[in-house]
Amino acid sequence: MNINIVVATEKHYQYAEEICETIYQSAIVRGTGIAKRTPEYIQKKMDQRQAILALDDSKFAGFCYIEKWQNGEFVVHSGLIVHPDYRGVGLAKKIKHFIFDYTRKKFPEAKIFGITTGLAVMKINSELGYKPVPFSELTDDPEFWNGCRTCTNFNILQSKQNKMCLCTGMLFDPKDKKKEMDNTQKNSFDKKVITQLNKIKEVLHIKSKKDFDNSQIKTI
Repeated sequence: MNINIVVATEKHYQYAEEICETIYQSAIVRGTGIAKRTPEYIQKKMDQRQAILALDDSKFAGFCYIEKWQNGEFVVHSGLIVHPDYRGVGLAKKIKHFIFDYTRKKFPEAKIFGITTGLAVMKINSELGYKPVPFSELTDDPEFWNGCRTCTNFNILQSKQNKMCLCTGMLFDPKDKKKEMDNTQKNSFDKKVITQLNKIKEVLHIKSKKDFDNSQIKTI
């Protein structure tokens, strides 16, 4: 097994049909809803360099793609799939980490979100810093929610005015990450300052004790 994860391009068009079929068959097996995508749509994502492909030499192993919403304010990772022959070896996690890092470089200011019913995906998202959020914190772009029309649970989403469904909404906000890093750096700085002050106090205490001892000797 020699799996490489790459940014898909036009030379990977040949995999589009198999990707769509694998996603569809996986949804049937799991008994969950899914927003269907056409091979043409997958190829468009490849054109835009917004698709990630895992290949074992020339055999399709896994896939995920990027979508932008609200002028790039929000980015979502969709269509995460691993071919049945490559499940159980941690490939989904590797793809998620790859596309997350790629997205952070390509769209550094964008909020990254996803909606999923998959516990494995939720776990990976949590490891990457996503937090569960209500749908109200996700994009309000109607085109995104219209993409759920082919999902078997779309009637539930509609009845809740796009505010709730069987999926769980998860969000990574780079501003929150920056705050955490700033707080970590501040805490680290504070610890260094306190340590240095304690060292100074210790030196002064020792010096003061020596001065006191010397004065006692002189007095005697």
